[in-house]
Amino acid sequence: MGGVLLLAVVGVLILVNIVNGATNHARGLADSFTKLVIAGDSSKAYDDYLDPALHEQLTKEDFIAGIKTLEMDSTCKTAYNEVKASTENGTKAADVAGLITCDGDKKIDLVYRFEGTDELKMINIKLKPQA
Repeated sequence: MGGVLLLAVVGVLILVNIVNGATNHARGLADSFTKLVIAGDSSKAYDDYLDPALHEQLTKEDFIAGIKTLEMDSTCKTAYNEVKASTENGTKAADVAGLITCDGDKKIDLVYRFEGTDELKMINIKLKPQA
């Protein structure tokens, strides 16, 4: 009985560790991407993080122009209120939602979705000023 309980506890700990690792990876991707766009390096963010399928829907020029309209600067800080990671049929996915807050009471909602089998790339993005 004690051995079965021990195996169950070890199984739960391994599962929690795997889920936390995937969640931390998703948060790291979102952080790296967001830091680039806040710093004004939108071209690198586009090249390094957006999936080729998203490139077909959104040109680099339109992406850069859209980010510029948000007028983010070094005072902007990111807080995530939701980070979910999952794997289905070998495809990893991560959904990240949060808020970018800048001096002057500027707030920008963010929602990202990353997917991939080996490397996660952004397949959906929303960066929108709060009304």
